[in-house]
This record gives sequence, structure tokens and C-alpha cells, in this order.
Amino acid sequence: MDIHNVGGTPGGTKTFLLGLIMLVVGGYLLFNQVQVNGGYWRFSLFGQGYGTSFGITLIPLLFGIGILFGNGKSLVGRGLTALGFLAILVGIIANLDIHFRQTSLWNTLTMLILIVGGMGLIARSVMPMQQQKAKPAGDPPDE
Repeated sequence: MDIHNVGGTPGGTKTFLLGLIMLVVGGYLLFNQVQVNGGYWRFSLFGQGYGTSFGITLIPLLFGIGILFGNGKSLVGRGLTALGFLAILVGIIANLDIHFRQTSLWNTLTMLILIVGGMGLIARSVMPMQQQKAKPAGDPPDE
């Protein structure tokens, strides 16, 4: 393996590293402008519910934990506990509100250009960057 040949093609290491740095910096700046807030916990189908109902998602978790206290090897108890935990986790993620904070057009363009330019440089780095020199017919192949 040759570190100077990114993706098995000649050249491209410096281009790859520059692209990776641009992508990471642009991604950091973009994510730094995003504000995440918790919304109201609603348990509804297609947004047709009213009020909060976090408590109903605790029922399988509490039954599962109760069963596990009675029999620690119970598959039903483990399943209910896992299902309850998953329901709570999905409910938290589903009720997040994500907003892009106000910023200038210059900052937004800088972030997006860093991200897209970094992805372009990474894609370019895995393509051959320079022509390989032709070897004389009598030379053994490289390993």
C-alpha cells in the first residue's frame, strides 16, 4: 500500500487531505448554525392527536422492568424493556425542532462552498492525477 496513491491511483494525497479539511470545516460551520429545540411530546397518527402523552410510552418499559425483577432471564421482559426504550428514543428524536439560525449570505455561501468544494476535491483525488511513466520491456513488474 502506497500512501501517495489515494484510492490506488497515482497522486492525489494532498488533494484528498485538502478536500477532507474543507469538508470537515464546512460541516462544522454549517452544523454550528443549526439550533435544535425540543417540541411537545405528541403520540398521534398523522398529526391528528392533541395534548401530551409521554406517559403511554413508559408502559412497555415499566412492565418489562417489572417482569425482569421477577425473572431476570425472561425474554418477554427483555423484549418489553427494549421496546419501551426504543419507543422513548424514537419519541424524543421525532419531537425535535431543527432550525437554521439567521446568518449572512456570505457566511452561508462560505459554508456551502467549503462542503461542496471539499467533496469535489475528495472525488478528484481518487482519480489518476499524473501519467505513469512507461517502463522498459525488460523491467520486472512492481509488487
